[in-house]
Amino acid sequence: MIELPRACLVAHRIAEYAEFFSFGTNDLTQTVFGYSRDDAEGSFIPVYLDRKILREDPFQVIDQDGVGEMMRMALERGRSTRADIKVGICGEHGGDPSSVQYCHELGLEYVSCSPFRVPIARLAAAQSVLKEKEKSPGSGGKPDQD
Repeated sequence: MIELPRACLVAHRIAEYAEFFSFGTNDLTQTVFGYSRDDAEGSFIPVYLDRKILREDPFQVIDQDGVGEMMRMALERGRSTRADIKVGICGEHGGDPSSVQYCHELGLEYVSCSPFRVPIARLAAAQSVLKEKEKSPGSGGKPDQD
């Protein structure tokens, strides 16, 4: 589990021994922001959202500027040591379509989330693949007819 900023920084060393990374996005969000989820969600997060201090609740949608960049760094560092390392996320972010899309763009390969979020995660993953196919050269804006 990659759940701390330091783990992202030393991902190349972790990859010497690990065959996969699973980003614990809930804990990584807490440590990147320095927020206790229990304290934040019930008190100041709603105020921050209302006052536009935050665009989205970082415990619901991956913060691409901070948490996402830590994930990107860990992925790059980990793959510099072990190119074939499997990488995914574990956490409630796996049920958010924009977070699943972002993880797909990063090159993550799996999502682990609460059972009630699985249908949303599967749909979001499928949509991410279709968007990618539409953007691929030579597709003419249409998904492949496999």
